[in-house]
Amino acid sequence: MDDAQLLEAFEACTLPSEEWTHRAHVRVAYLYARRFPYPEALLRMRAGIKAYNKATNTPEELERGYHETITVAFMRLVCHALQEEGPFESSDEFCNTCARMLKKGVLLDYYSKERLISLEAKHNFVEPDLQSLPEV
Repeated sequence: MDDAQLLEAFEACTLPSEEWTHRAHVRVAYLYARRFPYPEALLRMRAGIKAYNKATNTPEELERGYHETITVAFMRLVCHALQEEGPFESSDEFCNTCARMLKKGVLLDYYSKERLISLEAKHNFVEPDLQSLPEV
């Protein structure tokens, strides 16, 4: 699926749930970061994930559903990588070049597991406790 198709399916909430993978999350984050300033990209990502989860009846549990800290942290990492290494021809090229983003555990370089997987972090952005996220 190319970038336009992915973004259209995500925003229309028609992307099959088996295709809403971690890589697809990173690709959409990149597409927003490439087109919009960080604050707007974050707002679009946040709203899009929440709408998609609602449309697909994704349960809101501690380790499922929308997670504010994970969303903000990944958006900051994606935006920073784009500023430092981009732009790229496509979101796939971004993922291939910045493969670190595809490791779900990359946030554990910044957060202890206890801090990241907490109710507070799920509902509100919390700053990392191991090292600072890059500025964007």
